[in-house]
Amino acid sequence: MEEILNAIPHRPPFLFVDRIVELSGTKIRTTKEIRLDEPVFEGHYPGQPIMPGALICESIFQTGAILLSKMTGGISGGVPVLTRISNAKFKSIVKPGSILDIEAELVEKVSNAYFMKGKASVAGRTSVTVEFTVTLTS
Repeated sequence: MEEILNAIPHRPPFLFVDRIVELSGTKIRTTKEIRLDEPVFEGHYPGQPIMPGALICESIFQTGAILLSKMTGGISGGVPVLTRISNAKFKSIVKPGSILDIEAELVEKVSNAYFMKGKASVAGRTSVTVEFTVTLTS
């Protein structure tokens, strides 16, 4: 967890990555345990909780931010700011008790814009795919 906290400015309760699984070149894999005691489940379908798709996307964006931090030398390289989301597809729901497997990949860098794509899945079943752009600001 310390490695994640050193890489991005996000903090609980708005941190949606628990562990870095793999980091190589322009790709990263992380995980997030979806626990029933997460604050979001108090109001998101009480009695039948599901993880909001927007927060699954956020876990992908944070995973991408960790990748950029590792590529650019840490938080001192700039704060990652999401500037564009496209082609988001929500394919299956995620429930508490699941382990979210998250992937992000740098597709292209143009000036200070990093074009990325990501995917989140549970037990090999894709939940969300999304393309996004991040810039690093001081």
